Amino acid sequence: MKKSPEDSQHVLQHWRESVPNDRLAHLIRDVARIQQRALQQRLAAFDVSFGHWTFLRILWVRDGLTQKELSDLAGVMEPTTFTAVKAMEQMGLIARRQLEGNRKNMHVFLTPAGRALQDKLVPLAEEVNRLSVRGLPDETVALMRQSLLAVIENLAAEDAA
Repeated sequence: MKKSPEDSQHVLQHWRESVPNDRLAHLIRDVARIQQRALQQRLAAFDVSFGHWTFLRILWVRDGLTQKELSDLAGVMEPTTFTAVKAMEQMGLIARRQLEGNRKNMHVFLTPAGRALQDKLVPLAEEVNRLSVRGLPDETVALMRQSLLAVIENLAAEDAA
């Protein structure tokens, strides 16, 4: 489902004209949505959905997780993970199996095809990141990253309280 450039332009106009001082959460959500759409358009050439990308990214770092661990790290419900894992298994990207001595948990492992996608897909995400900050000085990007991490830390502290 390819979106037209007008969709991003509409969001930009909305922020500049309609609600320039709206809540930061809305702005962050719109930025994330537009970045995800830009990446999804690139992933589509490899028949990988954004949802599958999320799980692949996790498995490229920590292969062999249980489906529950994968759900927790992706921040989605277990039925969502089950559906995605089943589809990715049918695509030949992952294999599910139980480990010896543990018949309870199903672990998810990348196949060679799933592992090989890392070299093809990561550059697409890096391209979207580069496009996202094009024209911004390195210091501004560093400050934005530091600021967003501070927002996460503040909200994590609030959750813990």
